[in-house]
Amino acid sequence: MRRLLTLAAALFLAAGPALAVPLGDDGLHKPDWLRETFKDLREDLEEANAEGKRLLVLIEQRGCIYCTKMQEEVFTVPEIDKLIREGYFVVQMNLFGDVEVTDFDGEVLSEKDMAAKWGVMFTPTMIFLPEDVPEGQSAVESAVAVMPGAFGKGTTEALFIWVRDHGYETGEHFQKFVASRVNPGN
Repeated sequence: MRRLLTLAAALFLAAGPALAVPLGDDGLHKPDWLRETFKDLREDLEEANAEGKRLLVLIEQRGCIYCTKMQEEVFTVPEIDKLIREGYFVVQMNLFGDVEVTDFDGEVLSEKDMAAKWGVMFTPTMIFLPEDVPEGQSAVESAVAVMPGAFGKGTTEALFIWVRDHGYETGEHFQKFVASRVNPGN
């Protein structure tokens, strides 16, 4: 019995514990790399560019098990955490929130109405923005990538790298980029 308990404990520790990420009053996870802004995406993009980072809008909701998975098991992976901290300016939105958001096209809506305008149906959803947004376009119209739902560590890390390195500009399809990381040389 002692061996069984020792084996069980070793397997538990080897799997690595999920890291608890604090929750805010809105019930959303609040990692320390999130930016508190006035949610004027035009200003957020200017600030991101000034820091040499990419703007990322992260849409989540209270009680979302997939958001928890991403926050505690994926974003906390050291390589992914480093990619986020070094290369991304992350603004969080609540799928059902009432905080006003100003889109790039100038429209001001609550978080929930903005999410509806953008067609966001799943949480988490990550919207990756270019360094320059054409005048009159919304965030979703100008996005270089939109990732709806939770994905594993490998896919998520690949997406952060692909966006950072402008893979979308080279014509390299994201799925081929992921495949090349899984099977180098093929």
